[in-house]
Amino acid sequence: MSYAYWEQTRVRQEAPAPAPAPDPAPTARRSKKAKSPRQAPDVALVQIFAGVIGAVFILVGILGFVPGVTRMFGNFAIFGRDSKSELLGLFQVSALHNVVHLLFGVGILAARKAATAQLYLIVGGVLYLVVGLYGSVIDRATSANFLPFNQADNVLHFGLSIGMILLGIVGGLLLRRKPAAAA
Repeated sequence: MSYAYWEQTRVRQEAPAPAPAPDPAPTARRSKKAKSPRQAPDVALVQIFAGVIGAVFILVGILGFVPGVTRMFGNFAIFGRDSKSELLGLFQVSALHNVVHLLFGVGILAARKAATAQLYLIVGGVLYLVVGLYGSVIDRATSANFLPFNQADNVLHFGLSIGMILLGIVGGLLLRRKPAAAA
């Protein structure tokens, strides 16, 4: 053996071992062996707003069909001014009115993404503004009153309108500020 070969072998043996490559999926291995605390998903405030409001609409829609919670349930109608039933003895409801509330529960699905949550809140708020205006200007004694409205309904619809629009705008503004704060 030559001296050059000996020197190359000695240098290879003395050289430090290369550092192991970082594990690209450490949680995949750990999850099988030991449970580690999971990181919470990155959820924007606007998504929480939309999810909570959607859940409340579903609850209200269901409660509108429950005798006892809905007073004068014997006077419950499918739609229109003939329904004398009142949710919590205050808000005039009908089957159609309750179904509309259930449909507004789509906020739970909209809450999956921040952009759709914001859209749900703002568009839903505008729709409730229209419903509030409609309930305020129609003659309650005519057939134009296809959803039963009373004064409590109108106040609630205007309140929902303002609340949903504000939550959508504020949630969107907070969403836009979030990346700047992280940088």
